[in-house]
Amino acid sequence: MNRFDEKLAAHRLPLVRGRVQTLQINVGRKCNQTCRHCHVDAAPWRTEMMNAEVAERVCDWMRAHRPEIVDITGGAPELSEHFRTFVETARACGAHVIDRNNLTIIETPAFAWLPEYLAAHEVEVVASLPCYSAENVDAQRGDGVFAKSIRALQKLNAVGYGTRLPLTLVYNPLGAKLPPPQAELEADYRAELRAQFGIEFTRLFTITNQPIARFAVDLREQGKWDEYLELLTNSFNPATVEGLMCRSTLSVGWRGEVYDCDFNQMLGMQLRNGKPLNLWDVTPAYLAGRAILTGVHCLACTAGAGSSCGGALE
Repeated sequence: MNRFDEKLAAHRLPLVRGRVQTLQINVGRKCNQTCRHCHVDAAPWRTEMMNAEVAERVCDWMRAHRPEIVDITGGAPELSEHFRTFVETARACGAHVIDRNNLTIIETPAFAWLPEYLAAHEVEVVASLPCYSAENVDAQRGDGVFAKSIRALQKLNAVGYGTRLPLTLVYNPLGAKLPPPQAELEADYRAELRAQFGIEFTRLFTITNQPIARFAVDLREQGKWDEYLELLTNSFNPATVEGLMCRSTLSVGWRGEVYDCDFNQMLGMQLRNGKPLNLWDVTPAYLAGRAILTGVHCLACTAGAGSSCGGALE
């Protein structure tokens, strides 16, 4: 029994899947950035990307089961040749669509069309901006990333994001600590970005760094692995369990395989029924009530105010 399961057992909290509301599509590992905290280990040199056959089967599943939300992520999801197909298929099915956008992709000449396209299809933009200071952002995401992100946000504002259309910013800590209270940090972000750059946004998500991929490597190199796991364990909050994203989200990988969440996907914790399951092997009804696969990394989602792809849980 892992530490997370021990916490659930101590509080007599079952963790099973509920109704599937969100289909989260991870199109692959290719990205135009290489961020230190990236749980996907994405980078410009990665080649793992969803092919046309899998993309069509994902679209067929959307048409058949009509999820309420389609959350497109990566890597940089826009680098997928099927990105627009996913957006337009999901919108035709009546889904709310989320683009997990790293902002700097908008500043590349090949993707200058993105703000207008996303606005035309009323796609929610969930954008990574781990701080409102250039020093902290560049330390985590690379030199010059903050300036590019600000220009991208201004372009999104110009087509209605942050006012008419939803623009969500994402904060994650720099280092082995928990995020501060989400509401307080959102107020700070709003004041600073408005005063310095005239930028408006809809809301802020705070996300705890997952002890996997590059961040796990950094923790071990710095001798902070045990310290960080103790922090997560000691900060376990039973009130967050009910709202965990794994209860209502189905994560599909670039080969069509399915997982309880994107973090499990990165650890290869694939759903099985005697054999590994792909998206076209399952239905929402089949998934309801299934036990969720867990690991020590799940402590990051239940520490403090909780954390998920949708920000704090409490």
